[in-house]
Amino acid sequence: METLNDKLKDKQLEVEYPCNWCYKVIASEKEALQNAIKEVIDERSHKLTDSNKSKTGKYVSMNLDLLVHNEDDRKFIYDALKNHQDIKMVL
Repeated sequence: METLNDKLKDKQLEVEYPCNWCYKVIASEKEALQNAIKEVIDERSHKLTDSNKSKTGKYVSMNLDLLVHNEDDRKFIYDALKNHQDIKMVL
């Protein structure tokens, strides 16, 4: 049986820029997560909303919505968030 991943293999997502993009950001502590996002995006206009908390309370996630100007901008923000010491995962 062919899966969606099989169908999309070797195809690039077509996105029209500028556009709003949402990153789901996961960390151990909400305050550390908020500070990390501030460090990465600086004064850039954005919306940060609560998402989920793990059953044990060990992890929290928030949604970061902001305008990205092009593919490089989108990837730069993703990589900067992913590589921040206080952030566990970015989706």
